[in-house]
Amino acid sequence: MSVKFVPVQWTINKWLYDAVLIALVAIYIWMFIRVGNAAADVTRPVDGATVRMRAFGTCAFFMLSFILAIGPLARLDKRWLPLLYNRRHFGVITAVVAATHASFVMGWYYAFSPTDAYEALLISNLAYNTLVGFPFEALGIFALLILVILAATSHDFWLWFLTPPVWKALHLSIYAAYAAVVGHVALGYLQDVKSPVFPLMFAACALGVAGLHAAAWWASRDGRVEAGEWVRVAPAGDIPDQRAVIVALGGDERAAVFRDGISVSAVSNACAHQNGPLGEGRIVDGCITCPWHGFQYRMQDGCSPAPFTEKIPTYRLKLEDGVVFIDRRANPPGTPVAPLVLEGAP
Repeated sequence: MSVKFVPVQWTINKWLYDAVLIALVAIYIWMFIRVGNAAADVTRPVDGATVRMRAFGTCAFFMLSFILAIGPLARLDKRWLPLLYNRRHFGVITAVVAATHASFVMGWYYAFSPTDAYEALLISNLAYNTLVGFPFEALGIFALLILVILAATSHDFWLWFLTPPVWKALHLSIYAAYAAVVGHVALGYLQDVKSPVFPLMFAACALGVAGLHAAAWWASRDGRVEAGEWVRVAPAGDIPDQRAVIVALGGDERAAVFRDGISVSAVSNACAHQNGPLGEGRIVDGCITCPWHGFQYRMQDGCSPAPFTEKIPTYRLKLEDGVVFIDRRANPPGTPVAPLVLEGAP
């Protein structure tokens, strides 16, 4: 935590996360080259370069599928949250794997082209008016450009420089990239494979990503905004100790209702540092701690402990028939609010 912007240092958890991820990528590539391709039934013999480009290409597809599954999984089960916090590292490695796939394609198919390799890539297939023959190469280029842009802007500097709303809007283009990758694979590799194994895995990933997002949306329906000034949060016993329940207040506003023993307080869900989701954090040493970079705030007034000066809005709470309600009208950042006391709370 700092009173000014500084580069965020890697922790042992981030090193372990990246090491495990890179190891899994290496194992997948090795298994595809040594095992998967030998078992595949293709319409024509496959050379070594094609095997390598398919290994990296399918790996990038599975990685991107898992990246998009982490968000809804974390909303459905908090045990997935550690993967969510380091998802940007996952995305950068995915971009590297996808770029490696593209380099093999360029080096094998266009290295000896009489025209410029990139020009040859763009003009080799111009059947944009057909479905099955649609230039899947263009879809791959589009997806790769998005992945590279997102990887290049993944550092917290860009989140700060672009502002969180712009940065988030930019990174939502990952869904457009995934749609393009699905089309790229469906119109490319799937047209050349007779074995049902990969098509089944491909369909399971694409449908799984869509299904998980639908399930997360369905599960979040209880967070819909209610009419009136006071919004129902949850029964007091359902607020986990040392953690929070996130409640929608209308528009893009979210509040995090934390419980520390018998005391319950509510603050904005957005960290003052870079809009990190405070409600996904926990209470450490008596302070609400952001899961992104560890910025801390006191429950009772939303102020960072001295010597830090960050402040976030607070909210009033009330208890009716064992249910906690929150006043949707936020107090100015740093406004003290007496905690709601739960008698006999576990």
